[in-house]
Amino acid sequence: MNQIHTNDPAIKDIVRLEHVSKVYRQGTVQVKAVDDVTLEIDTGDFCALCGPSGSGKTTILNMIGGLDYPDSGKIWLENHDLAGMSNAEVAKVRRDRIGFVFQAYNLIPVMTAYENAEFVLNLQGVPEQECRDRVMTVLEEVGLTGLEHRRPDEMSGGQQQRVAIARAIVTRPAIVLADEPTANVDSHTADALLDLMQKLNREDGITFLFSTHDQRVMDRARRLIRLQDGRIVADEVSR
Repeated sequence: MNQIHTNDPAIKDIVRLEHVSKVYRQGTVQVKAVDDVTLEIDTGDFCALCGPSGSGKTTILNMIGGLDYPDSGKIWLENHDLAGMSNAEVAKVRRDRIGFVFQAYNLIPVMTAYENAEFVLNLQGVPEQECRDRVMTVLEEVGLTGLEHRRPDEMSGGQQQRVAIARAIVTRPAIVLADEPTANVDSHTADALLDLMQKLNREDGITFLFSTHDQRVMDRARRLIRLQDGRIVADEVSR
C-alpha cells in the first residue's frame, strides 16, 4: 500500500462513496441498510449525517471507518480504495488516519485519561517523549489538564467524551468519525463539546463527519446530509 500523507490539501474529497449498498440479513428477511449511496466529503468539512433510526447513518460511518464493508460499490479514503486493501492494511488506515468518537465513549476502564489517549500512539510506535508531549498537549486542548490520572469511572460523562475526543485527535487523523457524540451528555456539556469540535475543525483543519439525531449538531454542521431508508434524500450546504 502506498504511503498515506497527513491531511494533504491537494486531496479535495477526503472520502468518496460510489454506488454503495449494504444489506443485513435477519433470519430470512433482508434489510437494505444503505441503498446505492454516492457521496463525497471534502477535506476540512464539518458535516452531519441525519435521519431517523434505521436510515443508514451509522452503517455509512462504520463502512467509511473500515469497521464494516459494503456489499457493492466503492469507498475511497484519501484516494485509497478500501476494498482493494488487505485486512491488515485497512486496520493500519483505521489506526493512523481515522479518529473515532463513539456514543458510549468506548474508553478502556482500567486506564487513566492519559493512558486512553496514549494507547493508539503506543500502537503506532511513537517515541516516548513525543508521545508524552502530544498527549499532554491534546489533553490541555480538550480542557482536561489536571485530570490525566483519573480513570473513566472517576469522570463525568462530558469529561469521558473529552477523553474520547483527545484519543481521536492525538494521532492527527485525516478525519474524525463521530457517532452520536452528544447523545449521553446534558445540553450544556453537548454545547461545550460541539464548541470544542468546531474549534478543532476551524483551527487545526480536522475533518469531522457526524451521525446524529441531535438538532444542536445539525444546526452547527456546515453540511447536512439527510437519509431515509438507506438513501440520501437531501444534501444541504450552509457555508
